[in-house]
Parts: sequence; C-alpha cells; structure tokens
Amino acid sequence: MWPARSGTETVTCLACGTECPRDEAREYDKHGDRWDRADKTFEHLCKSCHRELCHHPRDDLEDLLVEIEAGRRDRAGFLASYLTAVEERYGPLEEES
Repeated sequence: MWPARSGTETVTCLACGTECPRDEAREYDKHGDRWDRADKTFEHLCKSCHRELCHHPRDDLEDLLVEIEAGRRDRAGFLASYLTAVEERYGPLEEES
C-alpha cells in the first residue's frame, strides 16, 4: 500500500503551464515507461492536456529527437529535420483525406 500524501501537492502541466493539485494530474514519463519508477522524477500533465495526447507507442522518438538536436534550432529548422528523419526511417508521409 502506498503511503498517504500529506497536504495537497501542486504540480505544473508541462504542456500548458497550468498549476493543479497532484491528484488531479497525470504523470508523464518521456521514456514511455511510467511503471519502472526507480530513480525517476516525473513531469505532469493536466487532465485536459493528457486527453489531447496521442496515446500510441512512441518507440524511438527520444532517440530521433536527440539525433536531430531538438531544442537547439528554430522551429522551422526542427520541423524540416524531423520530417526528413521520419521519412528516411519510415517512408513517405501520407495525409489522410
């Protein structure tokens, strides 16, 4: 059994910046393995932002972001690099009609 939390811990949603009580938020683990809790600290999402997420597996996403140096270039450069890398790994992107 987990020990009871004392008081109301407040966390900040990493997507929208809203502060909310911890028990009203969802844990986010950038590695997609929230069950392996050893030596981890989690970021949090408010319930609204969590519902808007794609909940499909994201295998290789972190490696891809590191490879294209996400966070070290402007938005346009990042998006161009991301699309190129995705097409090289998985083939051409097709839009759904």
